[in-house]
Amino acid sequence: MGDNVGTGGHVPVMLERVLELLGPALSGPAPVVVDANLGLGGHSEALLATYPALHLIGIDRDPFAIEHSTRRLSPYSDRTTLVHASSSELDEVLAEAGRPVINGALFDLGVSSPQLDEAERGFAYSYDAPLDMRMDTSQELTAEQVVNTYSAGELTRILRDYGEERFAPRVAGLITKERAKEAITSTRRLADIVREAIPAATRRTGGNPAKRTFQALRIEVNAELSALEAALPAALDALALGGRVAVLSYHSLEDRLTKQALTARTKDTSPPGLPVPLPAHQPRFRLLTRGAELPSEEELARNPRAASARLRAAERIRVDD
Repeated sequence: MGDNVGTGGHVPVMLERVLELLGPALSGPAPVVVDANLGLGGHSEALLATYPALHLIGIDRDPFAIEHSTRRLSPYSDRTTLVHASSSELDEVLAEAGRPVINGALFDLGVSSPQLDEAERGFAYSYDAPLDMRMDTSQELTAEQVVNTYSAGELTRILRDYGEERFAPRVAGLITKERAKEAITSTRRLADIVREAIPAATRRTGGNPAKRTFQALRIEVNAELSALEAALPAALDALALGGRVAVLSYHSLEDRLTKQALTARTKDTSPPGLPVPLPAHQPRFRLLTRGAELPSEEELARNPRAASARLRAAERIRVDD
């Protein structure tokens, strides 16, 4: 792999805003930041270049991402700890790095471009490839297994919950019918089956009809939502006073989980009607964004992959005694 292979002119999404939101937490003498979805290392590189005292812990479950970022961030190797792990193991990674308290955390939840650009990994429906979709190529579960072994009911649930596919029962039904004739092993065959299952009137609008099914399978194969459910609270717990978290989501399920996790910690939970707020019930965090922030028109023109991005951020304002 050459240094530029697969980066596809990859521009980190909402980079200036991420630096602006995390910046105030990183002005101390030896700040620590966790990049929980390292990917191609674009955000991390900018953070390391901007904050010369910063130590960065980068986590990714894709061995290619770790290899690529190790090269990219080599000028800062004395200030980086890169770990091949799922973000769901954030606690363990911090403990092992001897950095249980952090000042900043970044979650960039998009699939990194090389995964989409490398045909043989089977993330995209735009060309034919084996149905794989594993971010961590050492794990066993693949999209092919999901498509050929999950019951119609399980497939319906995944397509509905993770793909927000309103024709989930029809798609799941046709998948089970087709796989009985012959196992479904390629992205093209699956995309054709999905297209056939969706009513013609609906197919004429809104892009490739297979998009939602592929998203759903990717989330299932990589347990993406359960990783976020574990990792985001762990990162919030690890933040020092004044520490900040920024989360970039790319579909409504991730954004909803992020919103719930942040809102839960920014509410005062005192019983109503008390004359004095109880310290134990006061919020530990405050929101830094109003709702979810969207990329600017200018960024969208420059970086079409930012189109679905939503950014939320919060700051720790109180620590438990």
